[in-house]
Amino acid sequence: MYVAAKGGEKAIRNAHALLAKRRRGNRNLPSIGLDQIAQQLTLAVDRVMAEGSLYDVELAALAVKQARGDLIEAIFLIRAFRTTLPRFGYAKPLDTAGMQVRRRVSATYKDLPGGQLLGPTFDYTHRLLDTSLGQGGVGGEGHEGHAPATQPETSVEAEPMPRVTDLLGREGLIEGAPEDDGTEPFDLTRAPVSFPVDRSTRLQALARGDEGYLLALGYSTQRGYARSHPFVGEIRFGDVEVIFEAPELGFELSLGTVQITECQTVNQFKGSATTPPQFTRGYGLVFGQCERKAMSMALVERALRWQELGEEPGAPAQDEEFVLSHCDNVQATGFVEHLKLPHYVDFQAELDLVRRMRAEHEEERREAGLKEAAE
Repeated sequence: MYVAAKGGEKAIRNAHALLAKRRRGNRNLPSIGLDQIAQQLTLAVDRVMAEGSLYDVELAALAVKQARGDLIEAIFLIRAFRTTLPRFGYAKPLDTAGMQVRRRVSATYKDLPGGQLLGPTFDYTHRLLDTSLGQGGVGGEGHEGHAPATQPETSVEAEPMPRVTDLLGREGLIEGAPEDDGTEPFDLTRAPVSFPVDRSTRLQALARGDEGYLLALGYSTQRGYARSHPFVGEIRFGDVEVIFEAPELGFELSLGTVQITECQTVNQFKGSATTPPQFTRGYGLVFGQCERKAMSMALVERALRWQELGEEPGAPAQDEEFVLSHCDNVQATGFVEHLKLPHYVDFQAELDLVRRMRAEHEEERREAGLKEAAE
């Protein structure tokens, strides 16, 4: 049963107060701090930064706390805050080849320059609930429930880690990486998108896209809807330096480092009349450690390239307008959740219409019955 809320601004203030009370929870318990969220819920914070298009760990932690753990609401908060920030220029393209790697795995080569680096991952855990975490323990899979001694997290810089795609490129076995033609990329945060779009715009939209949505589309490509089952050439996660060139100074400045996840997939391609058989690429790059998102992004990005590669379309993941128009979770949430807002006038209009149609239908049935009885 729905009851109309009365009281106007007073009702809204009361709703805000109740939200704050629920957010705080039991006041006998200490309030969770932003440093705790940032340090212990890192993957949630990373997702908020990635889909909110703003790299700021503390602000993302604040958004997670304010949203009571609702990550899409937190992403919305970060997006809204982002619009208030001044823009003083653009950084140079990130050089991921120079990444200070924290994790790096390849499904194509067992032994490769720089080696495999497992790093922080759930890939090899047993997916069993660790009850020691509920008792204040640090958790782990040591003997008798005790956590193993933790090792300090370090970056590996002992030897260079060339990209797997670069190794294939030396033999001409994979298409070349796109080259920078010097044109300024389209910024979809400042202007509406019109289709078709170029690859850089497509990658921007996918990088901001909802992880679950891209995961479903990426999964669909593996099940036959785009006929794609690539190899993961490489997933690497680590720190990359951000370089800014200030025109008034005439030289480059280092603004610091950001953590990113990069995924490059190696896809089969039969070649054409002008192109010899070779592998093609799928690409994903996101803020933080978001491997599932980066892999899904690479799968979908490759599916969207069907036209330039002369492939047959037909799968949802190959429909550029469908994919990009629905991947933004903030836009999707706004459109879905607006249904909660009052639609009294619209509903009354449709209600009156249905009543008239029913009355006409009943009248037609009555007349048909009388006619049948007369015959």
